[in-house]
Amino acid sequence: MKKKLCLLLALILTVGILAGCGSNSNEESKDGKTLVYGSNDYTAINPALYEHGEINSLIFLGLTTHNEKDEVAPGAAEEWSFDKKTNTYTFKLREGLKFHDGEPLTAEDVKFTIEAIMNPDNGSENASNFEDVTKVEAADDQTVKISMKAPNVAMLDYLTIGILPKHLLEGKDLAADEFNQKPVGAGPYKLTAWDKGQAITLEKNEDFYLGAPKIDKVIFKIVEDSDAKALQLQSGELDFAQITPKAMEEFEGKEDFKVYSMKTADYRGIMYNFNNPLFKNNRELPTALSYAIDRDAIIKSVLLGHGQTAYSPLQMGLYNNENVEKYAYNPAKTKKLLEKAGWKKGDDGIYAKKGQKLEFTINCSQGDQVRVDMANICAQNLNDIGAKVDVKTPAETDWAGQEAFLIGWGSPFDPDDHTYKVFGTDKGANYNGYSNAKVDKLLQQAREKEDQKERLPLYKDFQTELAKDPAYTFIAYIDAIYAGKANITGITKDTVLGHHGVGIFWNIYDWDIE
Repeated sequence: MKKKLCLLLALILTVGILAGCGSNSNEESKDGKTLVYGSNDYTAINPALYEHGEINSLIFLGLTTHNEKDEVAPGAAEEWSFDKKTNTYTFKLREGLKFHDGEPLTAEDVKFTIEAIMNPDNGSENASNFEDVTKVEAADDQTVKISMKAPNVAMLDYLTIGILPKHLLEGKDLAADEFNQKPVGAGPYKLTAWDKGQAITLEKNEDFYLGAPKIDKVIFKIVEDSDAKALQLQSGELDFAQITPKAMEEFEGKEDFKVYSMKTADYRGIMYNFNNPLFKNNRELPTALSYAIDRDAIIKSVLLGHGQTAYSPLQMGLYNNENVEKYAYNPAKTKKLLEKAGWKKGDDGIYAKKGQKLEFTINCSQGDQVRVDMANICAQNLNDIGAKVDVKTPAETDWAGQEAFLIGWGSPFDPDDHTYKVFGTDKGANYNGYSNAKVDKLLQQAREKEDQKERLPLYKDFQTELAKDPAYTFIAYIDAIYAGKANITGITKDTVLGHHGVGIFWNIYDWDIE
C-alpha cells in the first residue's frame, strides 16, 4: 500500500513539473492573449522619418493601406478621386477616427504629416517619395487635397505611411522629440511600455476602425541575433520570429510549430561607395567584380535554396527586364576586364593600378548572419581572382566613410519605390554616392507617367542602364522565413513581402491564438 501511495505521489509531482515547464508564452492569461515576437532593436519609432520598422504598421494608420495581394486599399481614407487637369488627389476620411490618446484624427493631421516629411530640416528618409507634392490642403476635417506638379501613381503607395498627431508634435523638433520613444498613432495597437534594449509592449486599440484586434497584447522582444531567435522560439520565450534558412529544419515537421517560407521582393548586393577613392576613380570595378560572384553557390550554401539569383532591383514585379546583363559567374572575365582597365597583379598576387591595390572591406550589419555568410563567400570569390577583401561587422555603419556594404533593398509595390530614392542622385536612400544622369532622367520620367504601357519601356531602359553602370553587385533575392507557434492563425502565407520581410503584420488585427 505504501509503495502504491509513493508511486501515486511521484506521478502527481511529475505531472505538475511537466505542466509548469511546458507553459507557452502565448497562452491566454489574466491579461488576455499575448504574442511575443522576436524583433530587432529600435531607437526611435516615427514613420514620417524612418522607413525601416515593422512596428510602424501596428502603431500607425495611413491614408491608404495594402491588402493581401500588395494592392492599394482604403485605410484612414474610405475613398478618393484624382483630377487629371490639376494632378490633385482628394481623400475623404472615415468618420470617428481616433488617435490612441482619444483625440480625433483629422485632415489637419494628414497635412501636418506630409509637410513634416517634406521639410528638409527633418531629414526624412521618405522625403524623395513626396518630391512631386506642391500643396497639401485640409479642406475640412474629413477632406484632404494633395496637389502634385505631375502625375505620380506611386503616391497612393506612399500614402500608406503612418499619420502623425499634429496636436502632439506641432512646433517641436521632430527628430529629437520624446514622441519617437512614446509614439501615438491610430493603428490596431498602442504602445504602453518600452524597456530599452529589452522589449516594446503593445496593447490592442479598442477604438481601431476595423474593430479591436483579437490578440490583446503584442510584445516586440528585442533579440538582435538571428540564431538567438531560433533558440528562444524553441525555449518558449518567443512565439513568432523570422529565422534563417539553416534554422528551418529545427522547426519543420514539429507539431508545436509552423514554418512560413514566403516570397519577397527583398534582394541583397554589394554596395560600392563611390565617395571612396578606390571606386570613385575606378568605375570599371563594379562591372568587373560582378562577374566574380558565384551566386548559385551562395543560394545553395547560405539560403539552402530559399532564394534566387538577382540581377535587377525590379526583378520580382511586372516591370522586370529579363534581357539585361545578368553577370553570370565568370571569374576569367573579371580578370580580363581588370587587366584591360590597367590592373596588374603584383608579386603578392593582388591586383594594383597606379600604386593602389584592389583591397577593400565589405561591412555587414551586426546580428544578420545571412548577410555575413553571403559577404564571406563574396570575399572569398573576390580573393580568388586577385583582390584582397575582408568582412567586418562594425557596431555602427559609416555610410560615407566605408568602402563597401552588403546592402539590402526591394519593394513589392510600385516600381518607383526603392528605385528613385535609392539610385537617384543625392536622393534620401542613395547611401553610396551613385550618380548617373541617364538613370536620373529615366526614373523621373517613369514616375510621372500614369499608363503602365508608357512606364514599362522607361523602367526597362533604367534597368539596362543600371546594368551597364552598376551601383551594386546584385547577389540574390531571399525568401523570408518565419517560424511560430502552431496555434497562431491569420497569417497570409502567399503575400509577397518587402525589404527585411516587412509586411507579415499587414493584417495583425485578424491574427488569433487558438
